[in-house]
Amino acid sequence: MSIDQFAAHIGLDWADKKHDVCIQFKNGERRFEVIQHIPESLDTWLNTLHKQVNGRIAVALELKKGPIVYALQKYPFITVFPVHALSLARYRQAFSPSGAKDDPQDAELALDLMLRYPEKIKTIEPSTGELRLLQQLVEQRRLLVEDKRRFVNRLINTLKQYYPQPLEWFSHRDSGLFLDLIAKWPSLQLLKRARANTIRRFLNSKGGPAVKHTESRIEHIRNALPLTTDQYVIEANMLLAVTQVKQIKLVVESIKVYDVRIDELFKTLPDADIFKSLPGIGPCMGPRMLAALGDNRNRFNSAEEIQNYAGIAPVTERSGQKSWVHWRWQCSKFVRQTFVEWAAKTVHTSYWAGIYYQGQRSKGKSHQSAIRALAFKWIRIIYRCWKTKCCYDEAKYLKALKERDSPLLKT
Repeated sequence: MSIDQFAAHIGLDWADKKHDVCIQFKNGERRFEVIQHIPESLDTWLNTLHKQVNGRIAVALELKKGPIVYALQKYPFITVFPVHALSLARYRQAFSPSGAKDDPQDAELALDLMLRYPEKIKTIEPSTGELRLLQQLVEQRRLLVEDKRRFVNRLINTLKQYYPQPLEWFSHRDSGLFLDLIAKWPSLQLLKRARANTIRRFLNSKGGPAVKHTESRIEHIRNALPLTTDQYVIEANMLLAVTQVKQIKLVVESIKVYDVRIDELFKTLPDADIFKSLPGIGPCMGPRMLAALGDNRNRFNSAEEIQNYAGIAPVTERSGQKSWVHWRWQCSKFVRQTFVEWAAKTVHTSYWAGIYYQGQRSKGKSHQSAIRALAFKWIRIIYRCWKTKCCYDEAKYLKALKERDSPLLKT
């Protein structure tokens, strides 16, 4: 969409409670305003401006998502141009070497970037409603997983203060059996008062592989000695441990609710089969991969664009006779995490991926470097499948490697 098609252009510097805006009209006139972040205020201001200019309005701001973006997207006459925050900061520094931030000035700079470099700033093109929902759900689920990990680490630290034995008896510190044990017997003293048969029935109640460890755990409980006998230390940490167990259980249940909804939604999307065909994808990674690429085939025009967007492609800098390569900082961290975590799974589920990983390791690369290199290679395959709407076929890809006499199959 040409930038000249708009009746007015706006640079917006957002905040929680108010937004500074710089409006440029067709005649070149500029006007600064401050809009309160209240739905009614935004609605009145936008509709009044729309009637005044009688045409579409372009808005530049340093966000791709968030409350103000969602608010603007409900108006059909608004087109949002997201400006990268680092680009805006560097542009500001070009005029103010001190780097001092000023909200009205930032609004004007965002406007200038949109007007001067329209080919560099792509409009936000919303995906289908179902895909936007999936994108939010998978990111929110990941936040809950991080919360669970944080709560589990806190519980481990609390138990180390007065009751470290369960950490030796159980390797999975977020399992239902482990959490129920801490909730039922939050101290070694209370656990040792229980009868052996009571503990045995409890440990066997969940069934599964844990049953084979029941007798050895009972023996450990019988011989265990308390780390401390200070009742004040024990009482305080008991209360904290039980509280943390409740937090973990609540987060685990919430994650299960998200899993059900994500799975239901993922199955209804037309591109789901493409990502289901990938090796080692699983019920968690499939929706995340689909959410990362989206359903707009014009969003990425090459695999390199995805590699850069995901932060998998390294950055090469050159100055004079020097050249160095470093980690890409400006990228979507969640998308990078998605590709790297999935690539690690393919080492054991894809024949060529396992060979490629071992080849990287034999060159002296660390595990993480080898996985990132594998993710870089996978993105080219995924891009082709996504662009052509074809499912991945391992046998077909191995045949293609053989026909090209790929050195990968000779290692």
